[in-house]
Amino acid sequence: MSDSDFETSFSNLKQTIPLLLKHKVSAIPINYALWYTYVSNDSPELKSALDLAMQHNQSLSESKTKELYRQYLAENQEVTAWELRQSLEAMLIELSQSIADTRTETTSFKSTMDNCVDDLVKVEKEGLSIEEVMSLVRNLVKETQNIRRSTMSFNSALSEAQREIDVLRTQLEQSQQEALYDALTGLCNRRYFDEELANHALHPNLFLFLVDLDHFKKINDNYGHVMGDLVLKATAKKLQACCRDGAQAFRFGGEEFAIIVPNTNFSRARSLAETMRKSIEKIGVKDKRSGEILGDIRASIGIAELKKGMNPLALIEQADKQLYEAKRLGRNRVMPIL
Repeated sequence: MSDSDFETSFSNLKQTIPLLLKHKVSAIPINYALWYTYVSNDSPELKSALDLAMQHNQSLSESKTKELYRQYLAENQEVTAWELRQSLEAMLIELSQSIADTRTETTSFKSTMDNCVDDLVKVEKEGLSIEEVMSLVRNLVKETQNIRRSTMSFNSALSEAQREIDVLRTQLEQSQQEALYDALTGLCNRRYFDEELANHALHPNLFLFLVDLDHFKKINDNYGHVMGDLVLKATAKKLQACCRDGAQAFRFGGEEFAIIVPNTNFSRARSLAETMRKSIEKIGVKDKRSGEILGDIRASIGIAELKKGMNPLALIEQADKQLYEAKRLGRNRVMPIL
């Protein structure tokens, strides 16, 4: 690493810490990695995602932070020197000291080398004795061994740090997958939903959709659970594709999905729900055993708006009430109408 690399890293780090304080983000390794990457702009996709999250929600939930880490860092980026400094504060201090020590010794070595070169020039000009020449060579060998030991020590510290981070990343990825994601559809699960809804409920202009596949039991009974699972996966993919401007899809349970839609009004929210309903109608799943294409997938959707003083549970109950009304009126529709 060059001096300019070190200076850039420390400059970015000094910008990272105030951001953690500003957004009330805890100082844990994945948060350091996220916000350091944000400051350095090494991942434009992550920067855009964080900007969007901050635009639609003043604070970031722990689950949202974990998802951003999993999506943009844990799976896609290699561990680099700057990421090590974000991951463990203690490692930052240790590596910084190693860097400083190595830099000092390198400067000293350069000075010694310059002197040796000057003296070696004298060998030709002034005709130094064999003993004097050997003394110069012995000194040069000694200084070279010193700087070699220093460099090896620094490289060893970096290698050990990288091993620790590799273990940390694996553990984080496993725990995030187990705790926050639905294994079948890949969507965020109910636990993630509960935390995100509570976090979003602090802000106005929030809508919640509950989406339920119509007559899903008949699909399982007539085509089997394998086909039923394929329909659920296809539905999740359609819902995810419709999510824009901060909207997020979740597996709520069984054949039911939830969509959190922040910063909008009823007209736009209902239009989005209709888009999702029509998108589900286009699903076609092929039965590999018979070759038959299973289509005619329908869904009912209930919408609820977060009112002043309403808690998350009441919002869910209101959306569920509208979903029941959609079922009562014949299914495959969005409620309320107005």
